[in-house]
Amino acid sequence: MSSIVTTGLKRAVVISAAIAAVCGLFTPNEADAETIKLGFIGPLSGGNALQGTGARNGFLLAIQQANEDGYPYEVEPVALDDASDPATGVSAALKLVNDPDVVAAIGHWNSPVALATTPVFNRYQMPFIIWGAISPKITEANFPEVTRVTPTLAQENKPLADWVVKTLGLKQIAIVSDTSDYGVSNTETFQDYVTDAGAEIVSTDAAPVGTTDFRAILTKVKASQPDAIYFGGVITEAALVRKQMHNLGMDIPMLAISGIYDEKYLDIAGEAADGTIVSYPKVKSSEALDAFNEAYEGANFDDPAGPYAKYAFDATNILLQVIEEHGPDDREALASAIREIDYKGALGRTTFDENGQTKVPVEVDIYVAKGGEWVPWEAAN
Repeated sequence: MSSIVTTGLKRAVVISAAIAAVCGLFTPNEADAETIKLGFIGPLSGGNALQGTGARNGFLLAIQQANEDGYPYEVEPVALDDASDPATGVSAALKLVNDPDVVAAIGHWNSPVALATTPVFNRYQMPFIIWGAISPKITEANFPEVTRVTPTLAQENKPLADWVVKTLGLKQIAIVSDTSDYGVSNTETFQDYVTDAGAEIVSTDAAPVGTTDFRAILTKVKASQPDAIYFGGVITEAALVRKQMHNLGMDIPMLAISGIYDEKYLDIAGEAADGTIVSYPKVKSSEALDAFNEAYEGANFDDPAGPYAKYAFDATNILLQVIEEHGPDDREALASAIREIDYKGALGRTTFDENGQTKVPVEVDIYVAKGGEWVPWEAAN
């Protein structure tokens, strides 16, 4: 795929069949094949766009490979922007479910967006796989059409909580979060796990998404003299908190799970980012993961794969496999087949529990911001 192709992909919000043909996603011998569509929704604009564009490219790569390898249907990708906004996400979901050629879809990095759209996919009985959003409530709802290939925030928070207490020896921790479901769930789960590990929560504070001035909260937190601040939100607000901690002379670590593990966080926080500690689910090395990384690199996308391209890649391939095995017409059969699948891909072995949640055991890697980069903890110390 040429750089001209990927520039077109990067700029597209909705990728039509005409654009896909220009991009070379379909090969000539597929001209007579029945056309089906698969949908993607994620943040392709705004502060979280790097997460969404990498995932979108993983989605496109899976479809490109299928079309090039003689897949029995000509697969047309439809990629839509949710802008990290629930209302925009619902509009995108409605566009997909009302297109009779869209068989199934994958979506979302932001949990509030996923919580808003999953009832739509349930109502229209369209199979939908979550590639990024990690609120436990998404799969706790147990919509038969909805599955998720990424761990929940609860699964991420436990190893982080254990590590900061048992490895770093932190005992007094303050929590700052946003007021979204994601922020509230992070606060609740991290607080439970870190206190079980032996630490004390000295304060908890929250502010709405979009808040830019955290100085009043941080001044209060500073008075409690915590060993660290855990932040239960995502990139932009996390970076602002970190910068304002620095301005207030709070020379203590900031802790978070994968929601802030992004180059954008480092860009916004600047030099203040140093000392931020994040956990990220570990994906074990394998031939399949190596093959994915090589294929992504070879596709010459303008955007880096980032953390989520491999999740979207496997989610798309799961859809492709069940459609090939069961055909595109019976959505109930497809949803059931997804729940029952035993799939081996870039993420390793993926199976789902009775609620559609991946059963992959969760281990985490720990990264620290240092000199404008995310550095593995072991390498930085």
